[in-house]
Amino acid sequence: MNTSLTDRPALLRNRARAMAAPALFLHEAAADEIKDRLGMVNKSFNAPAVVSGFSDTWQEWFPDATCVADEDTLALEEGAHDLVIHAMCLHWANDPVGQLIQARRALRPDGLFLGIFFGGETLHELRASLAQAEVDMTGGLSPRVAPMGEIRDLGALLQRAGFALPVADYLPLKTSYESPLHLMRELRAMGEASALAARPRHATRRSVILRAWELYTETFGTDDGRVPASFDLMVLTGWAPDESQPQPLRPGSATARLADALGTTESPLKD
Repeated sequence: MNTSLTDRPALLRNRARAMAAPALFLHEAAADEIKDRLGMVNKSFNAPAVVSGFSDTWQEWFPDATCVADEDTLALEEGAHDLVIHAMCLHWANDPVGQLIQARRALRPDGLFLGIFFGGETLHELRASLAQAEVDMTGGLSPRVAPMGEIRDLGALLQRAGFALPVADYLPLKTSYESPLHLMRELRAMGEASALAARPRHATRRSVILRAWELYTETFGTDDGRVPASFDLMVLTGWAPDESQPQPLRPGSATARLADALGTTESPLKD
């Protein structure tokens, strides 16, 4: 039985079609965010690597990096890099933890991992409208939009992959479109049309599309006649373990009381 999340051939077709007239402004926003974060790190990186579904585009933004495709098995040499950027593709990974583990293995000790991808409340307006429209018009519900990772779960993925000092946060972005149809067209131009393995393999009924358009506009439309679209760029940060990094103290080894440091009176707990 196929338990894969993503239909990889369909994903590659979507990306190839997108390159005919690409709309990768969110990738550009992600690249800018990565550059800003690297600027705050007090360390130079001489052997970076980028994992992306649009390697040529990211190569332009990081010309000194080794750019590889987000295949199930990454073409990264073990211990060859001091920085690995996983760029806007982890939300399509069939094995996200496996991707993180491979990225960690590609890092030298004290190397930095930065992952950025869609998650959280991304496209919640479209997801809600499509789901309700399909229920209204067909009485059923089909998987159409990839599930989105939640911030509370993502830090645990870094820990499972063996990263030190793991941090998960996100960058919320808001866009607006003339209509829901314009949004769906732009998603195709991003290569983000549905590539779910369990997606319907037939064209969506016209009645479902029209009902979704109606619901989207009624529920989320703005006074100027446009519709908003939300995107959450989730950012994962972790370091390849190294002895030079801060280490947690052994429980019970503290030499000062927290109450003294805070200038408060300690209240013992009841038995």
